[in-house]
Formats: sequence, C-alpha cells, structure tokens
Amino acid sequence: MSLESSGVLKDHKHAGVSVSTKDVDTGAQLVAGLTSILDPDEALRIRKKIDRHIMPLMCALYWVQFMDKTTLGSAAILGIQEATHLTTNEYNWLGTVFYLSYLVFEYPQNLALQRFPVGKWMSINIFVWGIALACHAACKNFAGLLVVRLLLGVCEGSITAGFLIVSSMFYTRTEQTLRVGYWFLMNGTAQIISGFISFGALHINTKGFQPWQWLMIITGLITFILAISFWFLFPDSPTNAWFLTLDERAKAVQRIKENQTGVENKHFKMEQLIEALTDPKTWLFALFSALDNVPNSLTNQQTLILASFGFSALQTTLLSCVPGIIEILAIFTGVRLAARRPNSRAYVGAIYFVPAWLGILLVNLLPWSNRTGLLIGQYLTGVSVPGFVLSLSWLNSVTAGHTKKVATNAIMLSAYCIGNSAGPFMWKTQYKPRNHVPWAVIGACYVVCPVLLLIIRAVLVRENKIRDAEPVDDEEEYVIERITEDGKRVEIKVDKEFLDLTDRQNRDFRYVL
Repeated sequence: MSLESSGVLKDHKHAGVSVSTKDVDTGAQLVAGLTSILDPDEALRIRKKIDRHIMPLMCALYWVQFMDKTTLGSAAILGIQEATHLTTNEYNWLGTVFYLSYLVFEYPQNLALQRFPVGKWMSINIFVWGIALACHAACKNFAGLLVVRLLLGVCEGSITAGFLIVSSMFYTRTEQTLRVGYWFLMNGTAQIISGFISFGALHINTKGFQPWQWLMIITGLITFILAISFWFLFPDSPTNAWFLTLDERAKAVQRIKENQTGVENKHFKMEQLIEALTDPKTWLFALFSALDNVPNSLTNQQTLILASFGFSALQTTLLSCVPGIIEILAIFTGVRLAARRPNSRAYVGAIYFVPAWLGILLVNLLPWSNRTGLLIGQYLTGVSVPGFVLSLSWLNSVTAGHTKKVATNAIMLSAYCIGNSAGPFMWKTQYKPRNHVPWAVIGACYVVCPVLLLIIRAVLVRENKIRDAEPVDDEEEYVIERITEDGKRVEIKVDKEFLDLTDRQNRDFRYVL
C-alpha cells in the first residue's frame, strides 16, 4: 500500500474502503514509524499518571451530574411540590422532560464531541447546566421548572458520551471496564452526599427562601466550580494532554494499540454511520439500554416511596442515602469481578439481576405493616445496576471507527433516555400506595435484560469464530507521508490499528465478551 499523489491511502484488501491522510486516526502521527515494544513497567507508569490526572475529575463530575439530576427527587421531600403548586402528573413530567431533551440533543452532542475538543466542550455544558440548576430556586411554577429541566437534559447529553470517548482514548479494553465502573459508581456517592446536603438544607431557616431553594443554590455553585476546573485541567486527548511529555504522549497512544480502535478522528464518515445503523449489536445494546432504564424512574420516586412506608421527612432524607451505598458496592464488586474473569461481562451483568427480582417480590408480597421488609425489598431493587455499567464499557470495547463509535454511543444513550422518559408515567396516583403495576413493569424489564446480555454475547462469539476461520494476511503495509525538516517527503509505516477502520472493516479485530 502506498500514498498516492491524491493524498488517498487505498486499501485493496477491504473492498470499497479508502482512507485519506487527513482521515487517519490522530494517534497515527505520534506512533508512525515506531518499532520498539513498549516496556510494561513504563506503560504502567504512564497509566498511573493518567489515572492521577483524569480519574479524580471524571469521578467528581459524574458525582455532581447525578446529584444535580436527582435534586428534583430530593427537593420533593423539602417542599418543592407545595411551593410551586405541582400536581403528581406535573411532577412526573419534570422527570420525563429532562430525558426528552437529553434524547433530542444526544446525537448533536455526540457530533459536537467529535468535532470539538472533548474536554472544552464538556466544560461549556457543565457551566450552562450549573446556571440552569441554580435558576431552579427562582422558579415559582411548573412552566419555569420545565424550562430549566429542559436545559439540564440538553447539557447532560455530553457527559456520559464524552466520558466513554475519553475512556477509550486513554485506556485498554480491560482497563475501561474498571474505569467506567469507577466513575459510574459515583452515582451512588451522589445519592449519599445529596442526602446529607438535603438533611442540612432541611435545617436552614431563612425568611422567604425555602430549604429546597437552598439545595438548588448549593448544588449549582458546586457545579459552577467544577466547570472552571474542567476547562483548565481536563485533557482533550492523549495526543495533547498537558500533563504528558511528547514522549509520554506517543507511549500513551502506543499503550492502547491492542484496542484496535485508535484514539480519535475529527472527520465525520458517512459509511461508518451507515454501518452503525445496520449493525445488529447496536440495536441489541440499545434495546437493553431502554428496558434497563425504565426502572430508573425509581430515582425520583425513591423519597416518595420511603415516605409512604410511614417514615418522617427527616428519616426519609437519611434513609435515601442507603441506596447510594448499595449502588457503590454493587458496581465496585461487579466491575472487579468482570475484570478478573476474562470474557465474563454478560454473565456478571446477568447475575446481578437476581437480587433485584427478590426485592421486587418482597415489595409486592409483604404486608404493608412490615416496614423493615418493605425497606429491604426496596433497597435490593438497586443491586442490578452493574448490568448497565458493564454494557456501557462493553459497547465501547466492541466498536471501532470513531464516527461509528460516536453513532453507537448516541443510539445507546438515546435508548437510555427513552427508558427514563417512559418510566415516570408508570407512577400514577391510582396505583398508590402499593404501586403493583409499576413494580410489575420493572419486574418484566429485569427478566428480559439479562437474557439480552446473553444474546449479545452469543452473537459476538459467533462473529469471533467466523473471523478465526478466515485466512490471515500479514503482507499488506500501510504508510503515511511525512515532510522532514529539510523539505523531503518520506513514507512512514502506520499500524492498521490507527487507520480509523471499523470493527467490521478490520478483520483482525476480535470482540471481547
């Protein structure tokens, strides 16, 4: 393979695929011509350095975004419904409209993440949503709250998608399973801290300013501070990370060569979008995402359900911290188990649905007078969360080609929005206090979801076997043209992993399970 004068790199092995020099992965320029093998100790040192600089920021942001998203549920026990004259249906709509705006803007957000520097784009979104959150305190009715919830949904669409892209840029596929789990478990931390902030806000007595308004101001201020920190400290890519030397940047890119997904590419490729839309696994992951997030409506219903068990406002505020602890433990053990046992993502994810089934049975079958049993059942329903966390990192690891990755992330997260948007409408006044109909829907979702994980695994196993049976062709070489300091043009070999090929185009790609 050679670089023609047109600037196009033609690949005759993969019919119909041609890669322009401007379209190769951004990491290609850094590692082009490198022939030395990266020392494992050096790779470990660089990974630890990356961890120190980006994981604290990612964890802090995911904590804040979940806390901000669930302030509506916390504010419910602090008096927001009475103060703004919300009906049950209007309260449910505020939960839904957040995800509807998230859904509408998810694909534009993903395109922006491809086009603009990832860290800077997320920083702008964090800044806007911090302002929108603080503006909740000024709202007097449903219309005002509807507007600020819409803005929150628009901005949050950049965060999970951005984090998935960043995780694939800096970490190997095995490392991604753990890192995605680590920043996702901050959702549990957010529930705990949000509970204590709500507890503190409940004790603030100021004339003309209610506790729920203080909650919005405090969380909005925290978000604003984090937006500034992200702008100056969070890197856009390993190719320009401020905390890595030029040599370390090249090694950071070389370190993730085994992913066969490259770093990133700023050019939109229509053929990769079409492939994402026609790939069966895209829609299997999307269906799982939608069904697994219908039960997520429990987030905003949690305090109301606990209060219906007969607990006081103070007790409910403190008891709402416990699901956060359960989520932390479930995610931490789940991702550690999946990382320790190769190709076990589907099995681990499916197993964690079993305690959730038990919780649903307890909540529905125990007598209403058994508050302790009902509480335990309610808590057990949150154990299933590792399934979704593992599916996020799994999809990220089995998708190659930057445009395809952006498209599949958008579809997965759009499905997440659909599930979250539909969920709140289950909780109708006529179903209270036992809520048997919502719990039946949640139970059905938790039966289908583990089956979907096992189907996805079977599909990928079959594809790997087909590729293993194909003949290996190591003769073809890929080069890019580089101009030296004295003006000469030289051809430098580039590994296939950095040509921004999709997982279908690159027949050497193997799906992790």
